[in-house]
Amino acid sequence: MSKKIGLIIGSTRPSRISPSIAKWLQARVTQPDLPVDLLDLATIDLPFLKDPAMPADHQYTLDSTKRWSEQVQGYDAFILLFPQYNWGYPAPLKNALDTLYQEWQGKPVSLVSYGNHGGFQAALGMQLVVRGLKMPLLTNNLQISLEKSWFDDQGQFTDVDLALTPYAAEARQLGAELRRRLI
Repeated sequence: MSKKIGLIIGSTRPSRISPSIAKWLQARVTQPDLPVDLLDLATIDLPFLKDPAMPADHQYTLDSTKRWSEQVQGYDAFILLFPQYNWGYPAPLKNALDTLYQEWQGKPVSLVSYGNHGGFQAALGMQLVVRGLKMPLLTNNLQISLEKSWFDDQGQFTDVDLALTPYAAEARQLGAELRRRLI
């Protein structure tokens, strides 16, 4: 049975750039025998912690939680892609993680943050969260520092490939590390 990576797009803002970064990253991390699927929290649309039981009890009553649990169980490792918001990570990403518990345990994870200074503070905070979920943190974790010159008047990349070229080697190393861990 082949192994699969889930790349979770952790921002749901309408003006987000994370889908562009996610597609760029997916193309560089994917290996011939190790596919990377994009999991967009904007379309998964989980309610904020509405299931009455603690996630650790695995007593899900909501269909949305049951679907999310099944989806997460289908992956062997994860890449969390998220921007830094006021030195933190986006609430929808934290909610997606907190909605479940057992499903995350033991699955390797890489943190890919971005912001004006690479999203360093958000990545620090997220390290605590994944540690609490008992997810082993990979050694390759990208921090993408954004530059205003990369964006058009709507705040979108003018050329994502050109902008992210300095991070291409790290992204390929992440793919190689995932392959070593899983295959």
